[in-house]
Amino acid sequence: MKLASSSFSANQRIPEEFAFCAPDAKSHIVMSKNRSPQFSWSDLPSGTKSLALVCHDYDVPSKPDDVNKEGRTIPSELPRVDFYHWVLVDLDPGSGPIKAGEFSDGITARGKKGPDGPRGVRQGINDYTMWFASDKDMSGNYFGYDGPCPPWNDEILHRYVFTLYALDVAKCGVSGTFKGPDVLAAMRGHILGQVALTGVYSLNPAVKA
Repeated sequence: MKLASSSFSANQRIPEEFAFCAPDAKSHIVMSKNRSPQFSWSDLPSGTKSLALVCHDYDVPSKPDDVNKEGRTIPSELPRVDFYHWVLVDLDPGSGPIKAGEFSDGITARGKKGPDGPRGVRQGINDYTMWFASDKDMSGNYFGYDGPCPPWNDEILHRYVFTLYALDVAKCGVSGTFKGPDVLAAMRGHILGQVALTGVYSLNPAVKA
């Protein structure tokens, strides 16, 4: 089972066009193009009836106290937690490669609509839903893909893991509004194979990809 992308190479920097935010010399960050990356797959296990694609960043600070604060840095030794950027299920394995920008092309304040998405897929809410919950201009349910925007004062390079799962069911056992952990739980016992592709990203000019 293989997963490839023409948008970025394994363990290399994700281009800014596929990120939620880009670095800026004056304001630290600016909003970016937020396009979903291109993906193709091959060598799927026999009996694959659907695919699921999950993207998470496991380098997110466990405490928000110093996030994007002038004169402070987020130390590398701080414990880290998961942040889900994309949760997609019910993808037809024979539908062909995902095109760049097909599932996201720009930032939508208060989030894109869902869970129904292109190609008959369903998409869960990503963790920007939680991040913007107290922002009066941005709060909402963020369905589908929203790309990297790590803290600009973080000492470490963030890793974004795109994992493709081959399932023995045509429809994943989640309903309504769901999140990454819901899909991971629902897939147990139905995974025929999985493969991951990791890209990296940082908004801190002192951290090199």
